[in-house]
Parts: sequence; C-alpha cells; structure tokens
Amino acid sequence: MHSVLFYGGPEEYLAGVVPFIGDGLSAGEPVAVAVPAPNLRLLGAELGKAAEQVRFVDMFQAGRNPGRIIPDVLGAFADTHPTGRVRIVGEPVWPSRSAMEYPACAQHEALVNLAFTGRAAAMLCPYDAAGLDGAVLADAAATHPVVVDGDGWRASVDYAPDRIVAAYNQPLPDPPDAAATLTVTGELLDEARSFTAAHARQLGLTGERVEDAVLVVAELAANSVAHGGGAGTMHIWGEHDCFVCQVRDAGHIRDPLAGRRPADPLQAGGRGLLLVNRLADLVRTHTTDNGTTIRVYLR
Repeated sequence: MHSVLFYGGPEEYLAGVVPFIGDGLSAGEPVAVAVPAPNLRLLGAELGKAAEQVRFVDMFQAGRNPGRIIPDVLGAFADTHPTGRVRIVGEPVWPSRSAMEYPACAQHEALVNLAFTGRAAAMLCPYDAAGLDGAVLADAAATHPVVVDGDGWRASVDYAPDRIVAAYNQPLPDPPDAAATLTVTGELLDEARSFTAAHARQLGLTGERVEDAVLVVAELAANSVAHGGGAGTMHIWGEHDCFVCQVRDAGHIRDPLAGRRPADPLQAGGRGLLLVNRLADLVRTHTTDNGTTIRVYLR
C-alpha cells in the first residue's frame, strides 16, 4: 500500500504520521521514517521512547537525488527485512525543492508502485498541502493509490502513475553555448575521463567529488558506446553551484526502473546507472525511441 497524507501543519502531520508508525510497532513490523530533518525532530519528540524502535533517515541528505530513494532508502530498508511486512514513512517532496528537482521527484513517486509490486510494504508519504503548489498535490493523488486527509482514508480516483512518468519525460533545455563538448566513442573513453576531470576542477569540484564526476561520466559514456549506437555527445558546464554533465546518444531506456533496481550480485554488468544515481545530487532523463539524454548535477 502506497498512500499519500495531505497535511496542513505540524498538528495534522503528527495526527497522520504517528498513528501509522504506532500501528506498525504494535504489529511488530519494522518501521523506517525517511523525512526532512525538521520533521524527524518533530516525530522523534512526539514518539518519545518508541522512537528507539524506528529507523530514522534524513531525506534532505539521503533523498537529495530522487533517483536514489528507491534503491538506497526504501528498497534498502525492505531488503534488510525480507520476511513479513515493513512500514515506511517517506517524504521526498517539500516546499523548498527546486523546479529543476521536482520532475525527478514526481517520477520517483510514480515508480515506487512498480518497484514494490508483490512486496509486503505499507508506505505513507506526507505532503505539505499548505506549502506545496496545487499541481504538485494533484500529481501526488495520481502517484498514490490511497489518499489520507482530514476526511480519512480513501482510494484515489486520480491514480495514474504511468501518466505521471510519461508527463515528466520531457526534453531538457539545451546546454548553454559555452558548454565544453566532446564526442565520445569507444576509442575516446580515456579522453572523456581526463576531459571530465579537468573541467570538474575548473568548475570548483575538489578531491573525491572530482573522482565522483569522472566515475559518473565514465559510466554514462560507456553506456552510450554499449547501448546508445556506439557513441554519445557530452556537454559539461557550471550551473549555479553545480557541475553539470549531459550525455546524449541514440539509445532508448525501456526499463523505467533502470538505475533504481539493484543488480543481481552474480551478473557482470547492469550497475552503471545505479552508480550514477548514487553519486550524483540530481539526475534528469529524457528518453524516446529516437535517443536518450541524461543530465547529472554534482554540487
């Protein structure tokens, strides 16, 4: 069950979330709460001693890239409890989320349903009805089969997760004219790494973050060579406080959970996009039969 709670302030937040947690603890279910830090503190204070039985995760950190939430927050918790039902409070959308981040959030929420098909899990996603735009609340009703508000629990008549995934699979704005550009082929993968490292340093990344940028771009470039027609076009630029890299190729991502589905430990590949999601602060994707564009941001 994947439900959305529309709340109008701290009292409604606690009134909706605390009983959900308490019911899980009473039933002996493992409970995780992944919400922004201020709400973690609010819930911890209200739960008192019972908070010791709950796994708390700061969504500001763990969920800053929405593409990381399914494999590394929700799925990771469920995987540690393979028998019986788990109970999770997840709050991936908050008023200060940027317009650049939000499409990835909406797609994440729509894909939770697919990722947890056949798994025993109860999930509650609080949405700040007073602080979020009406379009965001409408999307939430479309990505959650159950709605919770002041009138109680009910089936969402607007539930249509596939529509939301498609609606936010939109072309990305063109890179700026000043972006550094490189055509990547199998023979130029090493050059792509050195090209990325040099521009990452120029744009202010240091230490491990330079290494992260190189790993991310290397995975995207290798995917283009292996699955995108043998080559890709790479652009790198700075945007606000971020290093940004985009790779476009002729491939088509057909699995909506690509990059969100943990790879079988025994398989040789299939971890590239998962690694990209884990290292990047945001990943935006546009994919069609005519090609795929993946844009990554590292702060």
